[in-house]
Order: sequence, then C-alpha cells, then structure tokens
Amino acid sequence: MFTGIVEELGKLASIEGGSNVFRIKIIGNKVLEDVKLGDSISTNGVCLTVVKYDKDSFSGDVMPETLRRTNLGDLKVGDTVNLERAMAIGDRFGGHIVSGHIDGTGNIINYRKEKNATWIRIECSSELLRYMIPKGSIAIDGTSLTLATVDHQGFEVSIIPLTGEETTLLKKKTGDKVNLECDMIGKYVEKLFPKENSDKGEMKSSGLTQEKLEKMGFY
Repeated sequence: MFTGIVEELGKLASIEGGSNVFRIKIIGNKVLEDVKLGDSISTNGVCLTVVKYDKDSFSGDVMPETLRRTNLGDLKVGDTVNLERAMAIGDRFGGHIVSGHIDGTGNIINYRKEKNATWIRIECSSELLRYMIPKGSIAIDGTSLTLATVDHQGFEVSIIPLTGEETTLLKKKTGDKVNLECDMIGKYVEKLFPKENSDKGEMKSSGLTQEKLEKMGFY
C-alpha cells in the first residue's frame, strides 16, 4: 500500500528479457535505505516486488498483465521513473490510498501555466473516467493528485512547483502515456451496487435509494 507521495526519481538502468516478459533494474537512493527482498516499491505507480538489489539499485520482474495495463513496456534505458516505498505504520498519510495496481493508461493532451501552477490535461477511456469525480483523487504514474475537472473525454489536474520538481510529470511530452490508478473506494462501491450499461454505453443508476439504505441500517 502506498500514499502517492513520490520519494525520489529513479533511473532505468537495464531491461532484461524479451518483449513480453522482462526484468527491469532501477537505480535509486532513498528507497534503498532499508530495502529487503520481497519489499514493494512503486515504480511509476506500479507495485513491483524487489527480487534483487544492491547498494545502488533494485530489480523487479514485470509480467505480461503489467505490460498490457501500464506504460512500463514503453520505458527505455535512461528514462526517469517515480519511486515510493510501501507506507509504514505510524507514518503521516499525505496522499490517498494507492494500491500500486494500475487500472489503465491515459495520454497527456496538453500543459498550460497559471501563475505558479501547471495544468495537465489527460484523456483516457470511459471505463476509467467512470471512477473519477471532481475534487476526487487520482494516481498518475504513482503521484497522488486531486482531480480538478472531469468530462466525457478526460480530466485535468493542477500541480504545484514542488510536485513538478520531484516527479516525472513535467518531464513528459504531449502524447506521452501515463499510468492511472483510480480511487479504489469507487470501485468497491460499484462492486457492491453494480450498474448496467445502457445501449449508448452510458452508466444507468445503480438503483440505490434512501429506502434501501435504511433497510441496510443507514439513517
């Protein structure tokens, strides 16, 4: 479990294996201070298990499912990635609940400046947008951010200079792919109260009513 507060920027040192299954080696510093085999390290928002490490780097195996759902397959040696260790009990919870299990990807459409802030627009599938609400939380390449606007094609976030300096978000280009993890609370709610797709691909009401809530003990 992570918080989406990136601890440091790492660098991809090597890629071993073929096009469908491979092991990546990441150079880091802070995330290696207390590392052990089997630890989880969020890499661009993807929860990777440490299978090998030394004083300067760690390695993680990337499975086909991870390649299908994330941007890790697009990485090249020398690329920068966001790194965060799993949260420790007793730490301050500065972001939101992030599992490191990517829901899918989006593409950066544009950047725009507004005084000290930088706005980023990202477009993604309707399957992901259904879990997003204005002022809700989203993890972009493992960075916890607040959704400023959400529409039928994408969303916007606004980031402060510190976030821009300490993550990869402002180092990317228009058109680049980013990993997205939606707030898990919405996914659990949908599982408990399933919705049906309409003929137009839009979501119908879940059928949850005040009467049903009262029967379940909510007043």
